[in-house]
Amino acid sequence: MAGHSKWANIKRKKEKTDAAKGKIFTKLSREIMSAVKQGGPDPQANFRLRLAIDQAKAANMPNENISRVIKRASGGEDGTNYEEVVYEGYGPAGVAVMVHAMTDNRNRTAGDIRHLFNKNGGSLGQTGCVSWLFEQKGVFSIERSEELDSDQLMMVALESGAEDFREEEEGFEIITKPEDFECVKTSLDQNKIQVVDSEVTMIPENSIKLAGADAIKNLQLLEALEDHDDVQGVYSNLETNEEID
Repeated sequence: MAGHSKWANIKRKKEKTDAAKGKIFTKLSREIMSAVKQGGPDPQANFRLRLAIDQAKAANMPNENISRVIKRASGGEDGTNYEEVVYEGYGPAGVAVMVHAMTDNRNRTAGDIRHLFNKNGGSLGQTGCVSWLFEQKGVFSIERSEELDSDQLMMVALESGAEDFREEEEGFEIITKPEDFECVKTSLDQNKIQVVDSEVTMIPENSIKLAGADAIKNLQLLEALEDHDDVQGVYSNLETNEEID
C-alpha cells in the first residue's frame, strides 16, 4: 500500500497468511509472464524479469514455481493475454491514487476498480488526472542493525549512483532513478548489505497528511484496491500513522 508507511507495508508482507500468499504468487506470476513476453526468458538480458524474480524470491515463491512460469510464458503455453492498465483517481479528502493492473478483460476490471473507488468514498478519474504528481523511482529498504554503519551505507549508496539516502526511525531508504536501480542493487549485494525490500515504484512529489476518519477511509480504499486479483500495485500520496485491522 505505497503511500502511508513503507515499514508498515514491509511488516504486512511478512505477516501474510497462506491464503494471501497464494494471491501474491498469482500476481507475481503475472508479472514474470509479462516480463518474459516483453523481454525474453533470459534474466541476464531482461532487467524487468530479474526484478520480478527477485520479488518472487523475497515473497518465498518456490524456485520451481518461478521456473515453471518462465517456461510457460516463453513457450507460449499460456493462452491468456494480459494487458497492463493504469487507473487514476482520488480517495477521500483529495488523496491521489494510481492503480497498476494486469487484466485479460479490461471492461471487467475497469468496472471493478470504479466500484471499489465509489464504495470507499473515492472517485475514478480520467487518464492523467494524478499521474503528474508521481515519479517512478527505485527504492531499497534496509533495517537497522548493530553491524550496519549508516555512514558507510550512505557512501556505498551514493557512490553507486543513488539519488537520495534517507535515515528513518525503523531503518534506511535508498532512492534511485529507475535506470540506476540495477547498479545500486549490485553494489549493495557486493557489500553484503541485507535489503529487506526493493522495488521500482511510483513516489509522490508531495504528500497529504491525514489522521482520524479521513485517513482510515483512505487506507480502506487502498487495501480494497490492493486485494483485487487484477491489481499489481497501488500508489498514493497519503501520509499517515493510522492503522487498520
